[in-house]
Amino acid sequence: MCADASGSSSQQCRRVPMETKLTASGAWLQQHRWVTDSLVSILVLGYEAMYIALVSYQRGLGPGAIAAFIAAVAMCAVFPLRRRWPLVTFGIVSVAAWGLLLLGLGLSPGSMTMSALLLFTLATRFGWTVVASALAAVCVWAVVGGLAFIEAGMMRIGEVGVIVLAAVCVAMFGVAARHRRGRLEALRERADQLARERDAQAAISAAEERARIAREIHDIVSHSLGTMVVMADGAARTAESAPQEASRAMARVRDTGREAMAEMRRMLDVLRDDEAALRAPQPGLDSLERLLEENRATGMRVDLTVTGSPVELPTGVDLAAYRIVQEALTNARKHGGPLLSLVMVAITYRDAVIDLRIADDGAGVNAEAPASRSGHGLVGMRERVTAYGGWLKTGPRPQRGFEVHAVLPIGGTT
Repeated sequence: MCADASGSSSQQCRRVPMETKLTASGAWLQQHRWVTDSLVSILVLGYEAMYIALVSYQRGLGPGAIAAFIAAVAMCAVFPLRRRWPLVTFGIVSVAAWGLLLLGLGLSPGSMTMSALLLFTLATRFGWTVVASALAAVCVWAVVGGLAFIEAGMMRIGEVGVIVLAAVCVAMFGVAARHRRGRLEALRERADQLARERDAQAAISAAEERARIAREIHDIVSHSLGTMVVMADGAARTAESAPQEASRAMARVRDTGREAMAEMRRMLDVLRDDEAALRAPQPGLDSLERLLEENRATGMRVDLTVTGSPVELPTGVDLAAYRIVQEALTNARKHGGPLLSLVMVAITYRDAVIDLRIADDGAGVNAEAPASRSGHGLVGMRERVTAYGGWLKTGPRPQRGFEVHAVLPIGGTT
């Protein structure tokens, strides 16, 4: 409700912007193009009827005026069908235009308008063969009608040339519109293709991230829980005979569990988006001694040999090297069996690469199924090494035991 002049109403008139109205009207007409075509047909028919009446009055067409009006009605009636059947519509309009010409109406305004609109429609829908044929038909009709007007003294030869030139321009505008529409469709198709590629890349990235998370969780949980189980078993066996030793073993179980929880928390923090979490430290070879002590606490003998001059490793390579050693120790403890007495860890820095060898003297594949050491852990090792351009070799040793040999480029690439 709008406020009156006295201001008695508190509500204000809401005015819709003119641009919004025009946009809505344009969208409606775009969806109902037949309305526009019908309006054009009605306007052209009205103008053509007046032209026929005027010519009939001046020249006395007689019954020919009725035939001319029927031709004009047919020409305008089929025009709204131009989008669905453009060739048929053009043919009917051409026949009607020639009929009007033969009835003595010459180049009538309605026939010229309809011929131009249909020529433009064909140029926007078809290739050069159809367009050239339609243009030739229109030009022949214009020249023949123009000559009739010239003989009657109603037109000059230059005006006929202008009509022919106008027909050529209409055809060229239609061809340009078709090419522009083709380019827009190509751009839309390209945009859709890029969107599909982006979605596919996002899916691949998500899968890679899930695999990375699975590797991290496996490395953390498998190693920590394996260590805790071994130490808990030892504490249970010595609970009565050596309670103090059992208490120390359980304390190590507690510490290992806390460290595993802390490392898991750091990994989950890294998955978040905040910048501080992304800077959270990850384990590397500087934490290797603590890892070896955890394994020694389970009763497993572990020797470490470092050859060459240690250098600062890229974060990813450092983490990968740590996880490879961790997984190899976990596998040795899980699959080494009662024969396991020694695990040798050798780290060599040479020629811009870091060489890792982890060998044990356990049961190897003799007592375990061949697939026992080829599960997620070894797959994770291989994925880590491949990601940084290195290589990995795993398998049984000649006499007894199992060996993991990995080489990682220090620069992170081959």
